[in-house]
Amino acid sequence: MKSPIYLDYNATTPVDKRVLDTMLPYFTEKFGNASSRTHAFGWIAEDAVKTARHQVANLINCLEQEIIFTSGATEAINLAIKGVWENYQTKGKHIITVKTEHKAVLDTCKSLERRGADITYLSVDREGLIDLDELKNAFRPDTILVAVMYANNETGVIQPIKEIAELVHFNNSIFLCDATQTVGKINVDIEDEHIDLMCLSAHKFYGPKGVGALYIRRKDPRVNLYPQIDGGGHERGVRSGTLNVTGIVGLGKSCEIAKQEMWDDAVRISKLRARLEQQLCSLENIFINGSTRNRLFNTTNICFQGIRSETIIKKISNIAVAMGSACTSAISEPSHVLKAMGLSDDDSYSSIRFSLGKHTTTEEIDEVVGTLKKALRELK
Repeated sequence: MKSPIYLDYNATTPVDKRVLDTMLPYFTEKFGNASSRTHAFGWIAEDAVKTARHQVANLINCLEQEIIFTSGATEAINLAIKGVWENYQTKGKHIITVKTEHKAVLDTCKSLERRGADITYLSVDREGLIDLDELKNAFRPDTILVAVMYANNETGVIQPIKEIAELVHFNNSIFLCDATQTVGKINVDIEDEHIDLMCLSAHKFYGPKGVGALYIRRKDPRVNLYPQIDGGGHERGVRSGTLNVTGIVGLGKSCEIAKQEMWDDAVRISKLRARLEQQLCSLENIFINGSTRNRLFNTTNICFQGIRSETIIKKISNIAVAMGSACTSAISEPSHVLKAMGLSDDDSYSSIRFSLGKHTTTEEIDEVVGTLKKALRELK
């Protein structure tokens, strides 16, 4: 049996060996608590966290003080949305988001609805893009937050972030951008794109699981969040808890490597995705879901019309792909993202996400195409 082929990089990525090597000493030799201020073990850990904070800030072009370390993007999203909700209720209780957001955003908004929040869920078109006029018309005097993801985890579709930010700030609201699938893959510039709150997660770009960060703007305008975890006042009082120094070191190194290599990775991987799409979409009743102009270079969501994706995946068990988000893979419902884009239940159930990474090879892509073609012939 041939080795499995991994095309599910949007779910998670393998830790880069350089990242692992950087992390290892902090498990054993440099094991200090970054909050221990009275001895060298603590000072070494604190310096490591400072270095990582600089590496993250350097990748997304923000101030080091604007980075708060978390356990990942889901915690960062909860902190951002609930933190704004609890801190800005004197202005209002209205939040705007999008029907195709990750469940971390949608479920958090639903939680706040039970507490009295008023949520507007924007539609998307067949390409997965929001209508800026619909956003413009959704604003109210009591709108405190707009949450729009940078790139969709299922389709890779990239929203017009700068234009969204401009509308949000014109209406004196706060802009939260879930950039979990974006940071480390393409250039994200906080200052150029005028984002107020942004989350990221290390394991999406060759870092360890269980560590991420939340960017919180400190000026023009300054954003203040109500903390969601109490106990010790770590991370400038915004997120209490002993810092995961080892994970933070890994996140920092991942950011450093991404800054140096993501352009070359993008060029190579986009060619591999084009190779995959050209060969598959030449077949009958196969099409790409979402915009092919505005999307991540590594992601394609393909509908195999008339054949359930579940059936296809069972036939190609040596290839790791996904039917939707890894966070909702246990739910036997059609993708909420594809449904919001106007796909029928049947077409949603017949769609597969392929997400490529820096270890993907031409030989693997050709093997995937050959295996899929064989499986489709047998299933038809």
